Amino acid sequence: MADSKRFSIVMTVYDAANELESNLPAFLGQDYGEGYEVVVIDESSADETADVLKRFKADHANLYTTFLPKPDRKVTRLRLALTLGVKASKHEWIVFSDIGNVPLSEQWLSEIAGAASYPTVLMLGYQRPKKGDMRLQTFTDVDDAGFIIGKTERLRANGHKGRLLRYVRGKYDFIVVRADKGHDALRYFEKSLHGRRLLGRRIHVMFHNLFH
Repeated sequence: MADSKRFSIVMTVYDAANELESNLPAFLGQDYGEGYEVVVIDESSADETADVLKRFKADHANLYTTFLPKPDRKVTRLRLALTLGVKASKHEWIVFSDIGNVPLSEQWLSEIAGAASYPTVLMLGYQRPKKGDMRLQTFTDVDDAGFIIGKTERLRANGHKGRLLRYVRGKYDFIVVRADKGHDALRYFEKSLHGRRLLGRRIHVMFHNLFH
């Protein structure tokens, strides 16, 4: 285990029983010993999500689940759920992921651990299924990544899942952040961007990622 770094993989789900059945084993089956946990927040699912999670918990001691009543505003719900996940996390690094972004191998977490070193406090992860690997974009300050997080989470909240030029456009698959900076990263999940501000943010992200 790289430098004994420990991780909490945090994700929210809603009516995701089938995805959990198919994809959760890839998160729980990482070749990383006892150095990580998976925290799943169920946002008031109406399907069999709760039952599926209960079955997985019976076989996996590193799976922790909790429940969040469903507020009205979608973006607020996501931030509230992830905030709950941060509070429930036990380890020094947090990975904000999604049940649909399946780790490409059992070494996924080990690769992340290899890059989680001082002075890095946050990483954006871009999975590349065709190449079977991923790209990690590192930051030494959470605010330096804020313009990418704000843009991407705004689009994600509106169902945007485009794959074209994903790295250049900042469409990452997961965030890795030091636990003491977890709440700082979540501040950018509710940034309101419209019109010229959104266009300016897109241009900023593209130029930044083209030359870094």
